[in-house]
Amino acid sequence: MNLRLDTSIQYVPRVGPAMAKRLEKLDIQTVRDLLYYVPFRYNDFSHTVLIQRIVTGTTVTIEGNVESIKNIFTKTGKKIQEAVISDKTGLLTCVWFNQIFLPKVIHKNDHISVSGTIGFFGNKLVMESPVYEIITDNEKELLHTGRLVPVYSETAGVTSKWLRGRVAFLLTLKHSLLEDPLPPPIKKDHHLMDLPDAIAAAHFPNNFSESEQGRRRLGFDELFFLQLTSRMRKKQWEENERAPVFHIKDRDINAFISHLPFELTGDQNKSMKHIFSDLTRTYPMNRLLEGDVGSGKTVVAAIAMYMAHKNGHQSILMAPTQILAEQHFKTIQLLLKPFGISVELILGGSKQKTENKKHLLSAHCPMTSMYIGTHALLQENIKVDQVGLVVVDEQQRFGVSQRTIIRNKGTTGLTPHFLTMTATPIPRTLALTVYGNLDLSVLTDMPKGRTPIKTWVVPKEKRDSAYQWMKKELKSHDCRAFIVCPFIEESESMTSIKAVKKEWEILQSTVFADLKLGLLHGKLKAKEKTDVLSDFKSGKTPILVSTPVVEVGIDIPEATMMVIEGSDRFGLSQLHQLRGRVGRGTLSSYCLLFTENTETKTMERLKIMEKVKTGPELAEYDLSLRGEGDVMGTRQHGLPVLTIASLKDRNLVEETQDVVIATLVESPDLSHYPLLKQQIEKTTEANNIQD
Repeated sequence: MNLRLDTSIQYVPRVGPAMAKRLEKLDIQTVRDLLYYVPFRYNDFSHTVLIQRIVTGTTVTIEGNVESIKNIFTKTGKKIQEAVISDKTGLLTCVWFNQIFLPKVIHKNDHISVSGTIGFFGNKLVMESPVYEIITDNEKELLHTGRLVPVYSETAGVTSKWLRGRVAFLLTLKHSLLEDPLPPPIKKDHHLMDLPDAIAAAHFPNNFSESEQGRRRLGFDELFFLQLTSRMRKKQWEENERAPVFHIKDRDINAFISHLPFELTGDQNKSMKHIFSDLTRTYPMNRLLEGDVGSGKTVVAAIAMYMAHKNGHQSILMAPTQILAEQHFKTIQLLLKPFGISVELILGGSKQKTENKKHLLSAHCPMTSMYIGTHALLQENIKVDQVGLVVVDEQQRFGVSQRTIIRNKGTTGLTPHFLTMTATPIPRTLALTVYGNLDLSVLTDMPKGRTPIKTWVVPKEKRDSAYQWMKKELKSHDCRAFIVCPFIEESESMTSIKAVKKEWEILQSTVFADLKLGLLHGKLKAKEKTDVLSDFKSGKTPILVSTPVVEVGIDIPEATMMVIEGSDRFGLSQLHQLRGRVGRGTLSSYCLLFTENTETKTMERLKIMEKVKTGPELAEYDLSLRGEGDVMGTRQHGLPVLTIASLKDRNLVEETQDVVIATLVESPDLSHYPLLKQQIEKTTEANNIQD
């Protein structure tokens, strides 16, 4: 059959259904996936020498004829394969171990290429466990020896050697398979290889410079199309979607603000102005509100929901966890109490009907104006059909289909305004690139009265003194302490990490035997979580041992100490979010980063937490040190997977950004660039991208 980029991988010669199943584990399902499955490194076997010039300790390639090959079985049970290779200058012995099939694969008089390191076996100079490649008249190009040899990420039953063969086959079809969508002027101005040549260079480069050029072109494409798609989506959203137009009145704004028990920060005021401007337009708002834990995002959302109510529309706030939904409900209920607005909390579970009835703040309100809840809001029996505003907290934790369902709850024929909130610190580079379809507001100012959280990295030898200090603090003040551990159960592969259950038992019976400790993790039932948090807040259990489930949704002013076990296993952004669970009251607060890893790089990274206090700045550090996948958690947060490019490469990010802007200025609908337009449409359809 004629292969295309979207052809299933099983139809590539020598693949088949069984191997295709294995390739799925590497996310290789189509011809395109395999072509873009670039190696993560290369073995440098490009130094080909004559046998008489070999030197011990060097990695070389020898090409010659097989004089003999045999299995040798020693008295001690070893199975050795020995081959003698000759060229015009001499003989070389090659040895392998426990590969008794080799004499059936390599035969006397075969013309062969072997690559490996020269060393001594006994008192004889040999090439030990070399990579080999039999050269035939039909296959003269070397794939596994005598060049820069690509090494791929592997899985059971799929080796780099096998992948090389299938990639090499597809590259013979590269010009018929690959149509280059980049306009020639862009390629010329930015010194980019043609696409077929770039893919070939990424897999089988003649030298490292060629590899870099190929990868640069593929990385350019990833960033270019990511940003172009985002901007096109934003343009289509503004042109095709229609939203209810809100009338924002100063007296309503002033009335809401006058009832607040605190003063809004400058960033909160600025973000509110952005949102009010969005709500008065004919197309729906699509804004991302980013802010550190405790920066006041919920207040900003509440005033937007109040404006929806004043304009006769319902609003929805959806949170990913019950804890967070309940926290939002309590906060918004309190903020809206002076206005007699009906709010309903919708949670999952069998007790929904009895426990989560409408929480009416006034009996005179004709309908529920605001719904706050978890994914339970998506249930068909929740009759909400006049929604003018949707607020989604930590949107990345919801799937595309879930977001679509909640969007469809809007007034007939209209799309609700969308406000997305996140406490995940996002580097500006990431926000502008990945979230280019969203308008961005950032809260960096903290509310007045908040004291900076003192952070210390605590090595193993200072752990005991840290515990004693904690006990003193707990007994001197009416305060609480979190102790966060990464896992629920002990992991055999990461035994150095403290498992939360085991740590709770140890601390309760030894260090804090005179205090009562609570235990919180994701496997507890909803009521159990509520009871645990209630005991913690009241002081019945002044210490809460927990998994990172406390990262969002827990607001306890009495909590002043955050201890993070195995802190070297967390990214800076997540450490910062955990740290934000304390420092929400008037007492001084502290974050202790426990680690048993004393490597210099690890300590330097953690020490950044002692100096840097803001999320965005820490996220920039995380991006430069660990990459975008580790900052956000690529799969968890639904980010596009950058397989070749990296947002750490700011020069390339900015370069592609400039090209995208210039391209859309020249041709806003891409009509001048039909191949670009076709590529965007294919990408959108393939990824099922929806707002």
